[in-house]
Amino acid sequence: MSGALAALALAIDRLVGDPDAVWRRVPHPVAGFGALIAAADRTFNRPHWPDGVRRLAGLASILVLLMLAALLGHAIHLVLAPLGWPGLVLEAALASILLAQKSLSDHVRRVAEALDREGLPAGRKAVSMIVGRDPQALDEAGVSRAAIESLAENASDGVVAPLFFLALFGLPGLVAYKMLNTADSMIGHLSERHRAFGRAAARLDDLANLVPARLTAAVFAAVAGMILGRRAAGRAVRAALADGPRHRSPNAGWPEAAVAGALDLALGGPRRYGELVVDAPMLHAPGRREATAADIRKALILFARTCDLLLVAAVAIALIG
Repeated sequence: MSGALAALALAIDRLVGDPDAVWRRVPHPVAGFGALIAAADRTFNRPHWPDGVRRLAGLASILVLLMLAALLGHAIHLVLAPLGWPGLVLEAALASILLAQKSLSDHVRRVAEALDREGLPAGRKAVSMIVGRDPQALDEAGVSRAAIESLAENASDGVVAPLFFLALFGLPGLVAYKMLNTADSMIGHLSERHRAFGRAAARLDDLANLVPARLTAAVFAAVAGMILGRRAAGRAVRAALADGPRHRSPNAGWPEAAVAGALDLALGGPRRYGELVVDAPMLHAPGRREATAADIRKALILFARTCDLLLVAAVAIALIG
């Protein structure tokens, strides 16, 4: 029933998304994951411990957290499965909370609307909600490229990867993936505090996203061929194959490069995070650098049709099953 569960969850997320009114009253599940990860960080990441010990503590911590997440998903499934189709719908509704299809689209669309209605300062403020870099250093083209890059990357780890693990392993797989992805965003970086402790979370997240990231790039290319023509599909494939492996992330470059090629834009390049400037490679360097709000909307259409294709595939899997 995982195919039916994935199809229903994707459809519910597409229609409803994240109900902000609910999350203003109760904590979002991902906030609960974050609290557990922060507690493990405080308890087992002791600065005076040697790096080797901190790496082992980080590995043990993330494995325990993943086990707890999978057990939570399994327990929910055991409670709802005997209810039949009503239970399946309830399980899909819970699963949809951990998909970012509608919320991602809404956040990126706000960047285009802000640029069109209120200009660059509003666009910078809107894009700061979805990227970690310093928006004050961005011009209109930079804001537009940042929004498109965020859409492409998060299409993979916010939609395709969760759906992938939901379809393969049901709710336990989805909940465990979201725990891992949250841990990577919180502790899986190279700061002095987390370089050793967060290493296992970062490596496991890289491994978990190997297939979904490349699958996302492939689906983007296929959809580009359907709505933008064969040349766009060819550019998407060539850019993903040539530039995806050059990205500093082993996974994020694949969907970003595919979208860059599909829209014939040059994405990536150097970016600023506070005082730190990261020299990132260009993706589809022959493309245009002068992106606009219109390009953000084209990327949103590409993303929406990609989600449509994923829904069709999930329904087909459910029917075959």
